[in-house]
Amino acid sequence: MKKEYEKFIRLRMLPSIWCPGCGNGIVLGSFIRAFYSTGIDRNSTVVVSGIGCTGRISQYLDFDTVHTTHGRALALATGIKLANPRLHIVVFMGDGDAMAIGGNHFIHAARRNIDLTSIIINNAIYGMTGGQESPTTPKGKKTKTTPYGSVENPINIPRLAIAAGATFVAKFTSYHAKMLEHGIAEALLHKGFSVVEVITGCPTQWKMKPSDILEAQKKYFKKKDQTSMDGAETNRIGIFKRVICPEFCTRIGKIAVS
Repeated sequence: MKKEYEKFIRLRMLPSIWCPGCGNGIVLGSFIRAFYSTGIDRNSTVVVSGIGCTGRISQYLDFDTVHTTHGRALALATGIKLANPRLHIVVFMGDGDAMAIGGNHFIHAARRNIDLTSIIINNAIYGMTGGQESPTTPKGKKTKTTPYGSVENPINIPRLAIAAGATFVAKFTSYHAKMLEHGIAEALLHKGFSVVEVITGCPTQWKMKPSDILEAQKKYFKKKDQTSMDGAETNRIGIFKRVICPEFCTRIGKIAVS
């Protein structure tokens, strides 16, 4: 680890509890490098996380952090932002955390365009609780709760975010770590609700070698065609939406002054 990154990590918490080959460590590293590159003040930043494997990220980051309840990370982050709009708020969630019990919070944070950076680590399964189907599990995949294969269509996170009103939407994988780093940096600097989905794998529950997971991501996911109007194709990665609109705290402030 480079010396300049050490201040962002609670070294006493290492080694991590994540399983060998978990993509969360890659995302954590990309986030730290991205945060360092932006020059944002760590002392004016709060990191909020939910429950699950992804929720543990807040334990390793030496920021002001909150490890909150399942599905409520965005709700709590909204409260912090409204209480002190000058803070930078980063929210880490898993796919079950953000899209299942937290789905409504996600939609309303997007439509309000609250100035939050939400990073959703999507391994398409409930990893910590035993391998149950999540809202992003691919159709036909067998899990502990779908032994004959999932019959449901998975949620496309970028399309949902775009439809709900998020003003920055991006998608990357744990294989494309350098692209992820640059994408997170842009999301951190964006004024408004930003969504970064990160496709990862769960070698424990999907029973795959970590190297096979990364190889599959390398083969399947391609950089988004910049000329494409539909930026949320299932197998495309990159920044799908980037627009500047008045964010929620600014609008609330104007109403309060008037």
